[in-house]
This record gives sequence, structure tokens and C-alpha cells, in this order.
Amino acid sequence: MAAHHSLDDLDRQILRVLLKDANVPYTDIARELQVSGGTIHVRMKKMQEAGVVVGSRLVVSPSALGFDITALIGVYLEKGSAYNHVRGELQRVPEVTEVWFTTGVYNLIIKIVCRDTPHLREVLNEKIQIIEGVERTETFIALEEPISRELSI
Repeated sequence: MAAHHSLDDLDRQILRVLLKDANVPYTDIARELQVSGGTIHVRMKKMQEAGVVVGSRLVVSPSALGFDITALIGVYLEKGSAYNHVRGELQRVPEVTEVWFTTGVYNLIIKIVCRDTPHLREVLNEKIQIIEGVERTETFIALEEPISRELSI
């Protein structure tokens, strides 16, 4: 885990701009914040090295690609020591988009996207519930995602 990195006002301003639109060129950010383009590059490099900014990614709409079902699945493990094996197996399931190791009722909560309910049933029965170490699952179908955002800076 990255050590805590102190952000100054300029760092926060850069992040605010990029959190709104990650495609904004550094030169445009520099112009808006009245600093040089090199300053933006150096600041971003330092924030990446400190682990404040972690990668970049393209976000696609699953429904635009024909994946109309999103489900959250609570996973009960047979025993805690099965975690590493189960995590590795879930990594191989393309429909799994997120996995959290949790406290509380479930050992893991996973997010999957599927084309429809038969596909959901297939993923559950033939890909997730057969993983050695998975005791049982509980599935919640998401009806809507009214909030999805990054941390506000």
C-alpha cells in the first residue's frame, strides 16, 4: 500500500480537472491553471509514483455491449484459507468485474455482468459455485446504479 502523500492546492486542482474528464490534455490543464505543461507532467508523475494516481482505464457501458444484468454476489467460503484459491479462480471468469474481500456476513462480494438471466444462471452454476472453496452464494440483481463516482478531491 502506498504511503500517504500530501497533496498541495495545485495537485488537487489537477486531479479535479482530470476526475471530471480524464481526456483533458495536460496542455489544456496547464493553461487553465496558469502553469507550464511541464509542471503538470511532473506533478502527475509524482502522484503516480506516490500511488495517489493509479493507472488509467477506459470505461464502457456493459448494456451498450449487450450485458443487461448486473449482479452482486455474496460468497461464503468453506474456510478463510480458501481465499487465495477462490480469488485466483474468480480472476479467470470474464463476467466478474469486481471482487471485494469483506468483513461481515460474506467473505467476498463480487460484481458480475451478464447478457440475461440464463447467462447469469450459467455463470453462477458453471463458473462460480463450482470453485473449490466456495460453500454457497447469495445473489442480488442490481436494478439501477444511481451513483457511481470517484472520490471527490
